[in-house]
Amino acid sequence: MARAMTKAQIETFFSTLQAGNPEPEGELDWVNAFTLLVAVVLSAQATDVGVNKATKNLFPIADTPEKMLALGEEGLKRHIKTIGLFNSKAKNVIQLCRDLIEHHGAEVPRDREALEALPGVGRKTANVVLNIGFGEPTIAVDTHLFRVANRTGLAAGKTPLAVEKALLKKVPAPYLRHAHHWLILHGRYICKARKPRCPDCPVNAVCNFKDKTPAPDA
Repeated sequence: MARAMTKAQIETFFSTLQAGNPEPEGELDWVNAFTLLVAVVLSAQATDVGVNKATKNLFPIADTPEKMLALGEEGLKRHIKTIGLFNSKAKNVIQLCRDLIEHHGAEVPRDREALEALPGVGRKTANVVLNIGFGEPTIAVDTHLFRVANRTGLAAGKTPLAVEKALLKKVPAPYLRHAHHWLILHGRYICKARKPRCPDCPVNAVCNFKDKTPAPDA
């Protein structure tokens, strides 16, 4: 396990990532809070690229709970059949639309408990919606973020929830809103699972990972 980063290291870590990407964005396509919620539900065990391909023709015709509900499960399945677990996801999305209409005036609630009560929505999905859709300083821990937090010494934890709680304590307030995106993008493109791109890493100097990938000429 990597040695825990110091406060100074953490400050440098995030200020460096901020300098390289001041306004990071997620890679799922969406047009409003409802389509964001649907996209995140569909993205479970699927790639953002795959979800975007499926929703490219879906969201122009179903960007509200009412329109999505009108499609029905079978109509929705035709649009998302290229995504893994599409049968159960279609069922969840249609029920989610009913719940939004019946209990929330067809609006996506800005409340974690209410979001997690919706079909197909867990803590990670709720965190993504709160962060991207409403600008809340939440951190959604996916596999990339979990790996980066543990590997670098930023925030150790054996579960996603433990890592999330550790990050909320350790990330300086000015960086909290975008921390989720910086860490996910860093894990996706630089701090990769099998062969991290340490020579190309902008935060290499403050990372406490012991087995860094050497530079090609090292």
